[in-house]
Amino acid sequence: MNIDVINLGPMGNCTYLLTEGTEAVLIDPAWDMNYLEHILSEKKLNLLAVFFTHGHFDHIKFSQDLLQKHHLQAFLEENDLALSGLEPQFVHTYRGEQHLQIGPFKVHIIPTPGHTAGGVCLHIGNALFTGDTLFPGACGRVDLPSSNPRQMRQSLVKLSKLPEDTQIFAGHAYGGKCSSTIGYERLKNPFMRNAIRDEERL
Repeated sequence: MNIDVINLGPMGNCTYLLTEGTEAVLIDPAWDMNYLEHILSEKKLNLLAVFFTHGHFDHIKFSQDLLQKHHLQAFLEENDLALSGLEPQFVHTYRGEQHLQIGPFKVHIIPTPGHTAGGVCLHIGNALFTGDTLFPGACGRVDLPSSNPRQMRQSLVKLSKLPEDTQIFAGHAYGGKCSSTIGYERLKNPFMRNAIRDEERL
């Protein structure tokens, strides 16, 4: 599986293009659909699915145009549908953990509420697409509507139990970096370390 990191928009957003041969999946496409369409056309890719890690506008903006053109419904956890602003006919909602086979892609959807009520991480191969749940050295904000600090701590603990060599790809390139590993974050990320420590005290 090949992973292209595409930085789009004024907020350092990371859109991810996953490819196996000519089959493709997009994660959090936002801001510049013309550019994404250019890449799909240039590489002669067949877009099989679109996934959103959560419903905030900066991860979704203008994506409805792409969904309409490709006759797709994006996968979005149902708790974030209203937050997303997407018209329901363009969204396939679900609840809870999911295991999907999309063409050659085995997708494990892990619920990770905290930043939003419907936040998820997408585990595909050895890659974990964390949206705004986990960043290198940080985690997502929990002072926004539908955020929940306690759920964020629980989500960080859940992610910390994945294999140490799991490669994470975050929703923003804050500080110029969007990737790390679970093992490194377990050791160095103060938010994950504190969440683990709090769980061990219970």
